[in-house]
Amino acid sequence: MTAPLLQARGLAKHFPVRRSLGGAPGTVKAVDGVDLDLAAGETLGLVGESGCGKTTLGRLVLRLIEPTGGKLLFDGTDLLTLPPERMRLMRRRMSIIFQDPVGSLDPRMSVADIIGEPLRIFSEGSRAERHARVADLLSRVGLRPEHAARFPHEFSGGQRQRIGIARALALSPAMVVCDEPVSALDVSIQAQIVNLLMDLQAEMGLAYLFVAHDLSVVRHIADRVAVMYLGRVVETAPKRVLFAAPKHPYTKALLAAVPVPNPRGAMPPVPLAGEIPSPLDPPSGCHFRTRCPLAIARCAEETPLLREVEADHRAACHLVT
Repeated sequence: MTAPLLQARGLAKHFPVRRSLGGAPGTVKAVDGVDLDLAAGETLGLVGESGCGKTTLGRLVLRLIEPTGGKLLFDGTDLLTLPPERMRLMRRRMSIIFQDPVGSLDPRMSVADIIGEPLRIFSEGSRAERHARVADLLSRVGLRPEHAARFPHEFSGGQRQRIGIARALALSPAMVVCDEPVSALDVSIQAQIVNLLMDLQAEMGLAYLFVAHDLSVVRHIADRVAVMYLGRVVETAPKRVLFAAPKHPYTKALLAAVPVPNPRGAMPPVPLAGEIPSPLDPPSGCHFRTRCPLAIARCAEETPLLREVEADHRAACHLVT
């Protein structure tokens, strides 16, 4: 069996914080021991409520922020042991598409400079070859070569995101972290961008870690789905399996909350008690137990492991067999 392109084991990121008015310092466990695999050419959808650690995890796998602990392998290389110069070279093979198509583009730079910046940083080709590469990338993302001379404010939100995608692909990476790339766009534009990402993946063999809130988008683009809750991955499965037969109580509640055109076809509602716990003081054992309608005493005493419950289907719940 071929090893995954990306492997995370026990990956964690803890942020020290100081409470207001001179309170005692605490720690936010934004990512708390995550195991994750991403195969070459695969799209892994990463979903969960706001604040669960999805974006932090996306930045961790790129080493844009340094992890507190764990292991991170990219194509067999341990990224966390690489010296700065070797890590810089490894960055040619990984990239990111940001959520905000406005804030992620420098308004003082032309489109040619924005897309060509990675090429300049890594001294790729001559100036003429870089211009040709920028023109080719613009064509690939559905823009025209003459757009290279314009500035970000001259484009719509969807066009700006296409520019961001072109920049992310400038060095032909093997993996791209898509950090909610369509959440700031109109619904009709969302479909265009998602279809563009799928076409580029088929053409270039890209692997996507696709962070999203919208489960309908994830259902369309993902091959597998990982569900996060309060810094931990609680379930992973192929998308068809997860949407048809979720195992973890939180996944069931998440899917049941999605509006559907025909209410008769909706999943039965899952009653959840209380509010989401603070990441400064998460519950012991299973982080979901304070809201779970099925919680038992063991859930407070023992942290459930993310284990295989069916072929290629893993869940972190004591009650799932």
